[in-house]
Amino acid sequence: MRIITIIILHTAVTLMSDSATPLSNSSEAQGLTTPMRMEPRVVLDSHKLLQGENEVLIQHGSEVYRLRHTRNGKLILTK
Repeated sequence: MRIITIIILHTAVTLMSDSATPLSNSSEAQGLTTPMRMEPRVVLDSHKLLQGENEVLIQHGSEVYRLRHTRNGKLILTK
């Protein structure tokens, strides 16, 4: 089994209303239930990530996660 370190950088997004007031501070934000989605900048192929194994360990900061490829073709990430 291999341990892979993945560094993911993400950008915080502030939602703005038409009046340039952040929605998180206004009454309009109460009806907002779906977060904005940003397009991913990097796409990793699961076959390259798993490198022929059924599972790999991923170190994220001080935590280690297990990424497992199931018999049904699904990926499961657990802490």
